[in-house]
Amino acid sequence: MNKEYERVLDGLPAAPDFQFNWDKLNATCLKPLIDGMRATQQNPGWHGEGDVWTHTKMVCGELERMEAFRSLPDRQRTGLALAALLHDAGKIHTTRMEDGILVSPGHALTGSQMARTLLWTELGLSGSEEAQRIRETACLLIRYHTTPLHLVKDEDAVRRARRIASNGRTAADFTLNALFMLAEADVRGRICADQAEQLDEIELARLLAEEAGCLTGPYAFPSECTEYAYLSGRNVWENQALFDDCWGEAIILCGLPGTGKDTWIQKNCPSLPVVSLDDIRRAMKIRPEENQGVVIQAAREQAKVHLRAHQPFVWNATSLTPTLRQNQTGLFENYGAAVRIVYLETEWQENLERNENRRYAVPEPVFMRMLDKLEPPEAFEARKVEWLIV
Repeated sequence: MNKEYERVLDGLPAAPDFQFNWDKLNATCLKPLIDGMRATQQNPGWHGEGDVWTHTKMVCGELERMEAFRSLPDRQRTGLALAALLHDAGKIHTTRMEDGILVSPGHALTGSQMARTLLWTELGLSGSEEAQRIRETACLLIRYHTTPLHLVKDEDAVRRARRIASNGRTAADFTLNALFMLAEADVRGRICADQAEQLDEIELARLLAEEAGCLTGPYAFPSECTEYAYLSGRNVWENQALFDDCWGEAIILCGLPGTGKDTWIQKNCPSLPVVSLDDIRRAMKIRPEENQGVVIQAAREQAKVHLRAHQPFVWNATSLTPTLRQNQTGLFENYGAAVRIVYLETEWQENLERNENRRYAVPEPVFMRMLDKLEPPEAFEARKVEWLIV
């Protein structure tokens, strides 16, 4: 176990008192983030308590008092505690003044990315199933922590709840139940005029998720085909076993450079043709830090050859963001392919060494920027999504 993670873990709630130890946490690598949150003010209309760090400590205090939190298994409690600790860290970089009002647009997504980089690099939470579960549970909770307040007002609230809950298939400790615990603590840990109304919204969202069969885990669909069609927004009955009319599979590999995508292909599908963005990039003499538009277009043209021939193939690229993956998924599905996204991850130091030892290593500043924007694929992004440790 990473020593810094041990120090942070020592400051997180555990039996018998289940208290956050602020002195211990303030003496860890979290200190710069704590200082940043302490220096970030919030809109007094929504947060009369003041700065982000004051709010964070209040949220954690509310979580400590929840019997449901105390009853969680150790790993799940750790993921939720980390999420509470970091849930508003994104406000450090997103808070600004608009028309005389402090706002923090996109702070949940930004915060989840900040948390992922910190947990991955400083606390060593990468390269094992256990580490990945803890990290991505925390990051998903941060990513969606504002959703429960608005869920019941969504025009398709049940489908949205099931989409988010489906992430329990890849991040096995993530549940909507944990998300609602965080949201409740978030509301109770602030000073605002509409606290009672917000708590009512969260309770209604909890009831909706329970009735939708996805409060404590993903909804049980009859098939992968039905699940993907439903979660993609198609007008299908969620309990119908749909006929699968796809001709074959297109595999999208996803992961940081040096993760071992080429090795995975050689071991798992050596006979399939590969569309490799690295190969195209080198043929065109375009560096990784340069604009990749022409590379991607050339790769898509290669993919179309396989798609027209109904030939299964592998798309080998980093594909680090949902937008990049959706662009390819949409194309492949339009040609009738079933898409499988395979996300590969390895331990951080090993990943750095693999990258350095590659013939075409990615420069370290570029590599770090890639980690900062990495969002592992969510379970609803394709017919099948797999997270693998390699």
